[in-house]
Amino acid sequence: MNATIPVYQLDALAETKAGPAAVFFLGPNSTAPHLPIDQPYRSDYYKIGIVLRGSARLQVNLETYDLGPNSLMVLSPYVIKQWAFMSEDCEALSIFFTKEFIAAGGGPNLDAFAFFERDARHVLTLPPAEAASITALLQTIGQKYDAPHAYREEILRSLIHILLHETAPIYSAQHTSPNTIQTRSQLIAADFKKLVNTHYATERSLAFYADKLCITPKHLAETVREATGKRAAEWLAEAVLLEACVLLQNPALTINQIADTLHFADQSTFGRFFRNNMGVSPASYRQRL
Repeated sequence: MNATIPVYQLDALAETKAGPAAVFFLGPNSTAPHLPIDQPYRSDYYKIGIVLRGSARLQVNLETYDLGPNSLMVLSPYVIKQWAFMSEDCEALSIFFTKEFIAAGGGPNLDAFAFFERDARHVLTLPPAEAASITALLQTIGQKYDAPHAYREEILRSLIHILLHETAPIYSAQHTSPNTIQTRSQLIAADFKKLVNTHYATERSLAFYADKLCITPKHLAETVREATGKRAAEWLAEAVLLEACVLLQNPALTINQIADTLHFADQSTFGRFFRNNMGVSPASYRQRL
C-alpha cells in the first residue's frame, strides 16, 4: 500500500497535445479535471483563484477555510490540500501555473511572495472593489488562455506577473507579516523553510540544513529564532507532524507504515516523537478523528 500523499502534476489538469502543460485556466465553462481532490493531495503547481458564487470548504495543512463569493485562493506546492465540500452552484476563476513557466520569461521568484509560503493564510475574503479588480484580471487571463496567438504564452506570463503583484499588497494589507524579505536573517530563515519543505521527511538534523546554507548549526538556530520567533527544530517538527496527522486520517494505513514513510527508525520512535509534540499517541490521535 502506498502510504504517501499523492502529488498531482499540472498535466493531470490540462490535456495538451503540444507537450507537458505549464499553465492552465479553469472557469465556469471549462471542463473540470476528474481528480479525487476530496482526499488530501499535493501539487507541483501554484494557483490563484477567486470564487464567483456558491460555497466550498477547503482544508490546507489541516486548517479549514469556508469559501464564498469574493474568496481569494492562493495555493502553492508546499501545502497539503483537500476540498471537503463544494456546492453544486460553486463557480470560480482560477489560474494554475508552474514555477518553470514563470521563470521561463525571467519572471519573479514565486517563493518571494509571502502568500505562497507553507504557513501563510491561503484564503482571503476581498472587499467588493478588490474582488472586482481581481475578477476582471482573471477573466482577461481566461480570454487570452482560450485565444490562439503566436505569443500566447508570453501574454499569459505577463498577465500572471500582474496578478501576482496585484495580489501581494492585498495579502500584505490583511496579514501582519511583511511580504518582502529585508534582512539577512529573514533571507536565511526563508531559505531554511524551503529546504525543510523538501527534506523534512528524511533529514531532521540542523547540521544538514546548516551545511546546505553554509553556516553553523548554532548560527542557523539563532537566526531562525530571531527571524521567525520559533526555533528551527519547531519548524522541522511541525512539517513532520502535519504529514503524520494527514496520513493518520487514512484508516487503511497502519501506524508502522506511516512511521516507515516518515523515515523513523521504528514505530516506537515515531510514537515517542508524536506524543512529545502532540501530547497523545498516534493511535489516540486517530481515535479522535
